[in-house]
Amino acid sequence: MKAEIISIGTELLLGEITDTNAPYLASQLPLLGIDLYWISQVGDNQARLVEVLKRAWQRSGLILTTGGLGPTEDDLTREAIAELLGEKLETEPVLEHEIRGFFAQRGIEMPLSTIKQAALIPSADPIHNIRGTAPGWWVERDGRILIAMPGPPEEMQHMWHEEILPRLRQCSTGGIIFSKTFKTFGLPEAAVGELVSPLLSSVNPTLAVYARTDGIHLRLTAKAGSQKQAEKMIAEGEVSIRAILGEYIWGTDDETLEAVIGRLLVEKGLSLAVMESCTGGLLATTITDVPGSSAYFKGGLVAYSNEAKIAYGVDAKIISEYGALSPEVAQAMAEAAKMFLGADVGVGITGIEETEAKSVGMVYIGMDDGKNRRVVKGNYPGSRPRVKRRATTAALFELRKTLTK
Repeated sequence: MKAEIISIGTELLLGEITDTNAPYLASQLPLLGIDLYWISQVGDNQARLVEVLKRAWQRSGLILTTGGLGPTEDDLTREAIAELLGEKLETEPVLEHEIRGFFAQRGIEMPLSTIKQAALIPSADPIHNIRGTAPGWWVERDGRILIAMPGPPEEMQHMWHEEILPRLRQCSTGGIIFSKTFKTFGLPEAAVGELVSPLLSSVNPTLAVYARTDGIHLRLTAKAGSQKQAEKMIAEGEVSIRAILGEYIWGTDDETLEAVIGRLLVEKGLSLAVMESCTGGLLATTITDVPGSSAYFKGGLVAYSNEAKIAYGVDAKIISEYGALSPEVAQAMAEAAKMFLGADVGVGITGIEETEAKSVGMVYIGMDDGKNRRVVKGNYPGSRPRVKRRATTAALFELRKTLTK
């Protein structure tokens, strides 16, 4: 079955909000063995919406729409589907009763315009929306399925899991598409592509390489008649990928570097402290994005100036002799953070943002776990936010290497 996703709303085209619904649904369809061929965005204009729906109706067996089911005049998904199919909208009494009850239970006066959300066409079955007032639509006609869902992600995702996914499983042919993502850091995209080039020609499973902010990702995708068969194919492909990329792989699927670090620290019973200069606190912020990080993270010191570095324990002679932007100072920062906050492991970052003598984006990362001390040099040119983000990722990657030795 060919599937298509249509995200509806002028706010998407204006860049006022980012469409998260389409990527979410795109990740769900492979679990049903459904191939997604197209994703479209269209504004709140009935003529253009009908045009997009007609195109989808001609080429796709499953059409998923999100947005345009609200109570305002520019919410036109229902009207567009009715026009597409040549059917008349009529208020459904049961839906109207449910919508009125939604407001009555909350002691809120219901705007009259809300009643438009109770409208249906003969080919549509309502889809219950426990998180809001806009029911979804399930339309089956001419061998096609069209499903309309509300735009707010919380409403859409709940409706998808509770109401739509179970029903679509009954329509599934039994085949599935299963993927696993391998996340790497330390090699450019071209280098990764060259290393795994023998695997890129595989038809099933297929391998794709793409760049992300936290490194280079590889997505291995298998089509099979069962979950067990697909997992076996992925496991066989994983052996080959890990044999090629080895320690450059730091995680898989939904894992984040900061969560991997946290798990390793907990397993080893170690605590962590950081001192950072060019990243301006981003490393500490990223580490504390993980729930429960207080169990292992002692704290972060932002030492942007030389005076701050000295105040936190970096020897002034080291700064004077080698300069703040040096491997020696990065190592001293790691040691000072560890001592100042009483941690088992210390990390120090110092980098170059603006200087004539050295290229922008040069970063030194110091590590001190009490037994081993080392400094890693990186070069991450670009804007300040990009330098900070890449330096933070590099520090976490190197910290993972330290913890896994």
